Amino acid sequence: MTFRAKVDSFFIGFMAVAIVIISSVYLFPLYRDYSKGTLTSSTTAVVLTLLFLSVGFLLWVTLFIKYEFRDVYLFVKGGPVKSRIRYEDVTKVSPSTDILTGYRILSAKKSIEIFYKTSVFGSVKITPRDEQAFLNELKKRCPHAKFHSAYQ
Repeated sequence: MTFRAKVDSFFIGFMAVAIVIISSVYLFPLYRDYSKGTLTSSTTAVVLTLLFLSVGFLLWVTLFIKYEFRDVYLFVKGGPVKSRIRYEDVTKVSPSTDILTGYRILSAKKSIEIFYKTSVFGSVKITPRDEQAFLNELKKRCPHAKFHSAYQ
């Protein structure tokens, strides 16, 4: 069973600001060289290629997120970032609104934090589009885990 990540307006705004900042960092030197008359086509090609790769990677990592229930683990993927969380290792599931700290593969402010034994950071924050169906499936596969009272 596969779930896609939900994307909220806060996250869209956050990504827009990040893309504007990244674009400014790449394009300002081009503008400076253009105004001095020292801009070359090879410089333009290299800088624009790096800009498109950077923005493309950022969008890939954040917008193509999926959470997949497999036989013995939950597979979490956001771009090249992948995690396999064994159901037996899940200890606790709780809500979270903190998107700036910890290990997170999400695209919305309101998230589910899954604590598990083998995590380097202790937990992962995710945002499935159909939260209730995701939690129901997680409860079936992790009956031993402690679920926050908001998820009862």
